[in-house]
Amino acid sequence: MAPPAIAGSASSATTLGLSANPLSAAPAAAAAAPSATPATKYPGVTPPISTALPTADDLRVTDLLVQTLKEKGQYETDEEAQRREVVLGKLDAMFKAFVRKISLNRNMPESIANEAGGKIFTFGSYRLGVHASGSDIDTLCVAPKHVQRDDFFSVMFQMLKERPETTEVTCVPDAYVPVLNFEFSGIPIDLVCARLALPRIPDDLDLSDDNLLKNLDERCIRSLNGSRVTDEILRLVPNVDSFRTSLRCIKMWAKQRGVYSNVMGFFGGVAWAILVARVCQWYPNAAAGVIVNKFFNIMLKWKWPQPVMLKTIKDGPPGGARVWNPNMFSSDKAHRMPVITPAYPSMCSTHNVTQSTQTITLEEFKRGAEITEKIFVGAATWAELFEKEDFFHTYKYYLQVIASSDSEERQLRWSGLVESRLRQLVGRLENVEHLKLAHPYIRSFGKIAKCISDEEGIDAAHGKFPPEDRDGPFTKTVHTTTFYIGLQIAPKDPSSKEPRKLDITWPTNDFVNMVKSWDMYDQASMGIVVQYLKSSSLPTELVGERAESKSRKRTRLQKGPERTVKRAKVAEDEAKPSTPAAEESASVASTSEPGLTNGASPADEKSSDLESKSPETTAALSTTESSKAASNPALPEATMRIVPNYTGLGTSVHGTGAAVKIKFANGK
Repeated sequence: MAPPAIAGSASSATTLGLSANPLSAAPAAAAAAPSATPATKYPGVTPPISTALPTADDLRVTDLLVQTLKEKGQYETDEEAQRREVVLGKLDAMFKAFVRKISLNRNMPESIANEAGGKIFTFGSYRLGVHASGSDIDTLCVAPKHVQRDDFFSVMFQMLKERPETTEVTCVPDAYVPVLNFEFSGIPIDLVCARLALPRIPDDLDLSDDNLLKNLDERCIRSLNGSRVTDEILRLVPNVDSFRTSLRCIKMWAKQRGVYSNVMGFFGGVAWAILVARVCQWYPNAAAGVIVNKFFNIMLKWKWPQPVMLKTIKDGPPGGARVWNPNMFSSDKAHRMPVITPAYPSMCSTHNVTQSTQTITLEEFKRGAEITEKIFVGAATWAELFEKEDFFHTYKYYLQVIASSDSEERQLRWSGLVESRLRQLVGRLENVEHLKLAHPYIRSFGKIAKCISDEEGIDAAHGKFPPEDRDGPFTKTVHTTTFYIGLQIAPKDPSSKEPRKLDITWPTNDFVNMVKSWDMYDQASMGIVVQYLKSSSLPTELVGERAESKSRKRTRLQKGPERTVKRAKVAEDEAKPSTPAAEESASVASTSEPGLTNGASPADEKSSDLESKSPETTAALSTTESSKAASNPALPEATMRIVPNYTGLGTSVHGTGAAVKIKFANGK
C-alpha cells in the first residue's frame, strides 16, 4: 500500500517579524553566492546561501556516507518493504471495520455504516522515505464525526489486542498526541487518530485543505498535523534525494548520541527533518555529505531562540486553530529552541526542550561539526560520527526512576505515563541549587521478576532482582521499567569552605504526586521508586551499557555533558566501594503509607535534616535490611525512595512520597 501523496496548501502567508536566518555570516555568504537565473525559484523564507554544484570530493565523501549507512542497516531490504505494505493494507481494512462497528453501535442503518469509510495515512520517517530496517511506521487514522476518541482507545485498542499478529499493544490517551503503540507482524506501529467534521471519509480524501481543521479540538489537529507536515516538508525541499540521505545520517547520529527523543526533551523526528530540510534550502544543489557538515555548523551557531522555519507562518481561515506566535503567546515565547512546522496550524515541534537538553544538544552539534570537518580532509571517518554516547561513564551521581506493576498490560500503560512526565522532573531539577545539569537517558530498561516472597517483590520494585535461573513456586510477578537521569554538579566556589547540600526534595515529591494523580493510577497494583545512585553503585543490568566506551576517560564532568550507550563490563575501580571519606552522606525522610519503611539507616535517622511528614512513617531499616545493605555494595548508601509495599493480597504495589538531601563530603 503506497502512502498517499498530499498537495501543499495555498493559503496566504503572514510573517511574524522574526528573522528567519539570524546567522551573522549568512547574509554575506548569500551575497557572495552565484546569482540564480531569473527562472530559478528556490523554496524557503530566505534565498540560498550557495547554489554551487557538488565537487568531486563532495561526491566522494557522500559515497562514503551512503556506504556507512548501508553497513549500519539504515536501508531496509525489499522483503521488509513488501511486508510493511502488507501490514498497512491490513491496518487500513481493520480501521474501516472499526468505523463500521462504531457506526452500527450509534444505531446507524447498515447501508450508511458501510459507507462511513475511514482512511489511514502514513507520516514521519516512512512517509519521508528515510526509515531504517526495523524502524516504526507512524500512521494516522482519519474517522468521520460520529467516531469519538474514546472509541478509538477502547474498541480499536481491544480489536488490536485480539489480532494474532499484534504484540505489546499499549495506549497513551493522555499524551500530547494520543497514540496506540504496538507491533504488527514484527513491525512497530505508532497509531494516532483524528475525527473530521464529515459524515463519511472517502478514499480520495486530501488532508491539505485547511478548512478540514475547522471546529476540531486541539488533539485532533495535532494528530492530523503529522501527516500534513510530512507532505509539506517534501514539497519544500529542493533536492529530495540529497535531503533523504542527509536526514538518514542525522537521525542515526542523533539516536547514537542520545539526543533523539521528543518525550525526553530532545528533538524528535519531525524537528530533525525540518532542520535538515532548512539546510537543504540554503544549499539546494549540495551533496548530502556537504549538507551534513553545514547542518552541524549552522545549528551550532544559530541564534536560539530564533525559530527555524521552512516557510513564513500563515494564518488559517477565520475562527481557525491557533498558530505559533511568540509575540502573542507567552508560552510560545518560552520555547528555547523553536523549530516550527510548515503546515497550518504552525506549531513548535521542540516545545519539550529544557535548559539541560539544550546544553547537551548544542555540545553534540559542536562534536558533529568538528568530526565532519575532519572527514572532508581525511582525518576522520563517518563511523566516528556515529560512535555511541557514554552516559553511564559521564556523571558521578544519577537518579534512578523505577515504574513497577503486576501485569504486562498495566506496565505498558504505567511506564508510558511515567516516561511522558519524566521531562517535567528534569525541568524541576534544573532549579535545584548546585545542580548544573539534569540529563535524561533516552532509553529505558524493562525487566520481569518472578518472586517467591513479599520481600523479593519489594526488592524487585527497587531494582534488586532475584536470580532468573531457579525453580518456583513463584507467588508474585513484578514488571519494572527503569529510567535514569544523570546529575552534573556545579563546580564549587574555591573561596567557599562550607559543605554543600543538593536538596531534591521538592522536585521528586512533586514528580511522584504528579504521576500518581493519573486518573488510571491504581494504588493496589502500581508503584513508583526514585533512588539516588552514585556511579559506582549503578546496577549490574547496566554492565552491557557501560562496556563499549570503557577505555574513554570521564572528562566531561568539568567540560560539560557527554553520554553513553552499551558497554561490556564495569571498570574495576568503579566496581569497588569508595572510601568513607570519598562517599557523600545523605539525609532521608519519607512520607509513607502505614507499614512502609524508607531507606535510611538508624545513623541516618539521627542526622536527618528533614522531619518525617507522616506519623505512620517508619524511620529506620530493620536489622536484617540494614545488614543486607551493608553487605551489598551494589545498593546505594544514600537513597531517595518512593517505596512500594507488597500487601500479600496478590501482587499489589503502593507508592509513597520521599525526600533527600545529599551532602558532599569535604565540601565537594
